[in-house]
Amino acid sequence: MNRTTLIACITSGFAAVAALAGPAQAQQGATAPGAPNATVTLDGKQLPPPVPEFGGVIENDALQSTPWWPPRVVPPEGAPNVLLIITDDAGFAVPSTFGGVIPTPAMDKLAGEGLRYTRMFSTALCSPTRAALITGRNHHSAGFGVISEQATGFPGYDSIIEPDKATIGRILLDNGYNTSWFGKDHNTPAFEASQSGPFDQWPTGLGFEYFYGFVGGDANQWQPNLFRNTTQIYPFDGAEPGTWNLVTAMADDAIDWMTRMHQTNPGKPFFIKYAPGATHAPHHPTKEWVEKISSMKLFDEGWNKLRETIFANQKKLGVIPQDAVLSPWPKDVLKEWDDLTDEEKKLFIRQVEVFAAYAAYSDHEIGRVIQAVEDIGEKDNTLIIYINGDNGTSAEGGPLGTPNEVAFFNGINMMPVETQMKWYDVWGTEATYNHMSAGWSWAFDTPFSWFKQNASKLGGINQNMVVSWPKGIKDKGGIRDQFVHVIDVLPTVLEVSGIAAPQIVDGIPQAPIEGTSFAYTFDAANADVPSRHKTQYFEMMGQWALYHEGWFLSTKVNRAPWEAFGAANPDPLNNQVLELYDLNSDFSQTANLADKHPDKVQQLRDLFIREAAKYQVFPMDASVAARVIAPRPNITAGRSEFVYTRPMVGLPQGDSPLLLNTSYTITAEIEVPEGGAEGMILTSGGRFAGYGFYLLEGKPTFLWNLVDLERIKWQSPEALGPGKHVVEFDFAYDGLGVGTLRYNSMSGLGRSGTGTLKVDGKAVDTKKMEHTLPVILQWDESFDVGSDTLTGVNDADYLPPFALTAKLGKLTVRVDRPQLSEADIKKLEAEMNKAAAARQ
Repeated sequence: MNRTTLIACITSGFAAVAALAGPAQAQQGATAPGAPNATVTLDGKQLPPPVPEFGGVIENDALQSTPWWPPRVVPPEGAPNVLLIITDDAGFAVPSTFGGVIPTPAMDKLAGEGLRYTRMFSTALCSPTRAALITGRNHHSAGFGVISEQATGFPGYDSIIEPDKATIGRILLDNGYNTSWFGKDHNTPAFEASQSGPFDQWPTGLGFEYFYGFVGGDANQWQPNLFRNTTQIYPFDGAEPGTWNLVTAMADDAIDWMTRMHQTNPGKPFFIKYAPGATHAPHHPTKEWVEKISSMKLFDEGWNKLRETIFANQKKLGVIPQDAVLSPWPKDVLKEWDDLTDEEKKLFIRQVEVFAAYAAYSDHEIGRVIQAVEDIGEKDNTLIIYINGDNGTSAEGGPLGTPNEVAFFNGINMMPVETQMKWYDVWGTEATYNHMSAGWSWAFDTPFSWFKQNASKLGGINQNMVVSWPKGIKDKGGIRDQFVHVIDVLPTVLEVSGIAAPQIVDGIPQAPIEGTSFAYTFDAANADVPSRHKTQYFEMMGQWALYHEGWFLSTKVNRAPWEAFGAANPDPLNNQVLELYDLNSDFSQTANLADKHPDKVQQLRDLFIREAAKYQVFPMDASVAARVIAPRPNITAGRSEFVYTRPMVGLPQGDSPLLLNTSYTITAEIEVPEGGAEGMILTSGGRFAGYGFYLLEGKPTFLWNLVDLERIKWQSPEALGPGKHVVEFDFAYDGLGVGTLRYNSMSGLGRSGTGTLKVDGKAVDTKKMEHTLPVILQWDESFDVGSDTLTGVNDADYLPPFALTAKLGKLTVRVDRPQLSEADIKKLEAEMNKAAAARQ
C-alpha cells in the first residue's frame, strides 16, 4: 500500500468513527478521531459509556492495517474543578463568616470572593446529610434515615446506598474527572467496614478513586482509625503525643494528591470531597491552637452574653434580617450562665475554648488546601463549596459536657463537674474523648433554637454555606437567602460542569435526582428571586417537619439529644404537638402560628405524609440508643463461636463478636517460652471503653474499662510457667439481653454479671460486675488478637502494641445470648402497652 492509499484509509476510518459516535458523544478540539490523544465528551445518559466500535482498519499484518485508539473521556470544555468542603457538628453561629466569634479566616476570604448562603439546610444528623450530599437524593431515599451505626432492616434505614443512586463521585469519574475523598466517611455500613469487605460501599467503591480518612462517626484525631483507600495505615506511630494530628495530616495529603494529579495531567479537572472530623467530638486541636484561642478570652462572659454578641454581629453582617428575633433561652433545659458555680464556669470555659480551637484549627487547614488550589493556578476555574456543618451544633455532651463521648452513648450524660475536673488540664489531648456543655451548643446555633438531632428546629438543620467560583460568580461578597438543601449540591455541580445526570449506570436505571440546582443564584440578577426548591421534608428519630414555600410545619421537641435512653415514642407520626411558622417573616422560628392557621397545619401535615411515603421515611422510629445495639447483618450475625489461630488486628466493632448484654467465654491456648511471656491475647475498644485479655508480668489478666471511669480487673495471683496453658475468662450475664428492645424496653441492657478467670481449668479469680456497658465500646477502635492497636484499655498496665510473646495456639470466643421466655415476653408486652397508653 502506498502512502496516498494509506492516508485515504486513515481518513476513511476517522470518518467512520465520527459517524459511529453519533449524538451520544462529541469529539473535543481538532484532534483526529482514533489518534492517541483523541478525546470525547459524553452525553451522560449511560455510564460507563458503550465501548466504541473499532474505527481503524485490520488486515492480516500490522503494516497493512490502520491503528485506532478509543478516545479518552473528558468533561465538557471549561468544566470547573470542584472542592466540596463540609465540616461536622457546626451550627449557624460557629464561623466568624456568619457572625460567630471563632475566627474562620479561610471561610471569610472565600465569602469575600463569592457568595454567602443563609438558608442551607441539612438533615439534622451526620450520615444522613452526607448521603444526601453525595447522591442528590433525600437521606431516606439513599438508605440513611439515621447514622450507619443505627441501621435497621428497612429500605430508608439500612445504611446502603443502592446502585440506582450513583454518587457525584461516580458521575464525575466516568465523565473524565479525577475524584477523591478526604476525612470522614460515615456512609459505609458499620457491618461492611472490615477487610473482608465488600468494598462497594466504601468511597473507592462509590466513585471516589482515592480515599484518605476514617470510617465511622468520629475518630480520635491523635490516633485515628485511618485508611488509605481500603488499607489501614498508622502514620502517627512513633510520634510524640500531641505532635501528629489528622486535621493537618489530611490537609497535607489532599494538597499532595491535588498537586500530583495536576502535575500529571494539568488538563484533567479534579473533584475533592473534603470532610474533616472537626468539630465532631472528640474535640482534638493542637496545643498551639488552644493557647491562641484561650488568649483571646472569647467566652469569659458566658453563653448568654455570647448569644447576644453573635446575634448583634449577625445583624451587622446582614446574614440575618434586621427584624429577626432571638429565640428565648431554654431555662427549663439549660441553666443560665449567672446561675452556675465558679467551678462549673471554669470547666465550661475550658470545654468551649478547646472546641473553638478545633474549629479555628480546622478552618486554617482548609485555608491551606484552598491556597494550594491557587498555587497550582486553578483558583479561577474551581468551584469551591464550603458548607458549615452537616447538622447543628452537637449537644451530645449533655448540659455538663463530658471528657468521654463514649460515656454519653452508654447512658452517662450528667457526669458530675467535680469528676470531670480530673481531666481539666488535659482536656482535648489524647487523654480525653471530650465534648462541651450543651449550653455552648445552644449559643452556637444562634439565632435558632435546639441542636443536632432536632430535625424540627432550625438549630438542628439550618446551616450556612459559602460558594466561590471566580470564573462563574461575579457578585463578590453577595448574600443569598434562597432555601437550599444538601440534596441540591449534586445537581448544581452537574449543571455548572455541563454534565447530565445519567439515566443508566452499570446497566441499572437510575432513580431521579431529588435535589434542585441552585446555580441560578450565582447570577447577581437572581439575588432576590424566590427559591426553586419549593418543598422539603425533615425527619430524624421521630421528630419531623415540612418546609413548603416559606411555611414550616414542625413537631414540638419532646426529647433533648442527650435523652437517648428509655422507651421511645411509639407513634411518632401522630403522637406529636404540631407547630407552624412563616419563615418568610420569622427568620429564627420564634412565632408559632398553629392556632391561627389550623387549615394550613392540616394541609402541610397531609403533604408531609405524602412526602414521607414517597421518600421511604416509613416506618418512623423514635428510638435512639436502642438502634445502636440492635442486631444487623454483619459477618458475626447468627454465629455463636469464633476461632482465631494467629494474630490479627483491625477488625472494626461492627464486624466483630459483640460481648455486650450476653454471656460469653473466651478461651486461649498458649505456649509460654522459657523466661516467661507478656502481651495482649485479645482486646476490643480502647482507652475510653473496652476490654482486654492479656498477660501482665506473666499473670493472666482480664480487664473491663467502663468508659474510663472505672476499671474492673481479674488476675491470676501467679505468673504462668514455661509450657502450654489454657487461660479462660467466663462471664455469666444476668440480664435479658437485646431482645427487650423489640418491646420498646432497654431493660435487658447493661445489667450485672459474674466473671471468672481460669488457668488450666482452675478458677483463680471471680468478681461480679454490678453494671456492664449497655450500648457500645469505643467505636473508632478495633478488635485485635495478639497485640493492641491505637489506644490501650489500661495505660497503667501497658502501652500498645503490647505484642503477645507467648505462642498463640487457638483463641476461641463463645457467645451465649439470652433468650426471652414466654413469661418475659408477656411481661414486656404488658409494660409496652401500658407505656403507650400513658402517652396518648
